[in-house]
Amino acid sequence: MVQRPPHEPRLLSGGNPQIPKGDGPAVVQAYLDAMPGWKRDVGRHLDTLVVRTVPDVRRAVRWNSPFYGVEGNGWFLSFHCFARYVKVTWLNGSSLDPLPPGVSKHAHVRYLDIHEDDVLDDELLGSWIRQAVDLPGDPLF
Repeated sequence: MVQRPPHEPRLLSGGNPQIPKGDGPAVVQAYLDAMPGWKRDVGRHLDTLVVRTVPDVRRAVRWNSPFYGVEGNGWFLSFHCFARYVKVTWLNGSSLDPLPPGVSKHAHVRYLDIHEDDVLDDELLGSWIRQAVDLPGDPLF
């Protein structure tokens, strides 16, 4: 069995950090810091873009993923590490224009998979964030 320092989170399948459920920027920062390799840069970039676009954003970690929302309006975005990509989940993505490319079995959810060599379109991501924050989010998380 591989030993790791007690402060270092375990990486789950696909390299997703195992971070205890919690609220606030510190717990999300712990998740971002634990993301492996190139995925860490993607996570930090997404977090910075969300915070810059929505200064009063609420941040939390649920189910080993960071969540972003607005108080009283629910969660609008989350992301999760997989082996070959970071999956961005738009919890109200079916109302975004243009639609994020990934479909879901859940009617309102859409996905964006970010791979290592992808160039992020901050203008499009920012547009989706601005649209999503004004839509009713998912209160169940």
